[in-house]
Amino acid sequence: MKGLHLGLLLASVVSLPAMAALKAGDVAPEFTAPASLAGKQFTFSLKKARAKGPVVVYFYPSAYTQGCDIQAHTFAVNRDKFTAAGATIIGVSLDSIERLKDFSADPSYCAGKFPTASDADGKIARSYDLKVQEGPAGLKDVRGIEIGHAFAQRVTFIVTPDGRIADTIGGVAPEENVAQALAAVQHLGASAKRSAG
Repeated sequence: MKGLHLGLLLASVVSLPAMAALKAGDVAPEFTAPASLAGKQFTFSLKKARAKGPVVVYFYPSAYTQGCDIQAHTFAVNRDKFTAAGATIIGVSLDSIERLKDFSADPSYCAGKFPTASDADGKIARSYDLKVQEGPAGLKDVRGIEIGHAFAQRVTFIVTPDGRIADTIGGVAPEENVAQALAAVQHLGASAKRSAG
C-alpha cells in the first residue's frame, strides 16, 4: 500500500505541467550546491561546469524512488555518450547530501558516473520555475527509509556554455527524458562543429 501511495504521489509531482519551467532561450540561473560523486562530497558550480561545455541539469523528485531510480540508472548507462558530446550531467533533488552520498555511489543507480546535488530548501528548483510539493509525513523510499523532504518536478534543462537554456524536457517517462537530453546535447555538439567549420 505504501508503494502505491508513493507511486501516486510521485506521479502527481511528475504530472505537474512543465509549462511553468524556464524555456529555451532563457538565462539559466547560476547555482552552487553541495553535491556527491561516488559518495564523495564536493561543491558543484554550474558556472564552472559550463566552462567545459553544455550541462544537463536534471531535477527529479527523490532518490530511491521508482522513476528516479530508472532515470539515474539510464543517465549512468549513457554517461559516456554525454561525455562524447562534451556534456556534463548533474542531478538535482531536495534530498539531503547524506542521502545523495549513498545514491551517487549506488551501483544500481548513479554508479559513481555523475554527481547529484542537494537542493534541500528547493531554492534552485524554484529559480528554474519548477513546482515544489510537500510529501506526506512518514513516506518511505524503496529501501524502507523515510524520505522526509519535498519533491520537485522531473524536468531536465540543457544549459549552454554561455549560460542559456537550449532545451527544457518535461512531462515524459524517465528513460525518454534521458534520450531527449542526449539528443539535445548531441545536436548542440553538431551545431558547434558546423559553426567552427
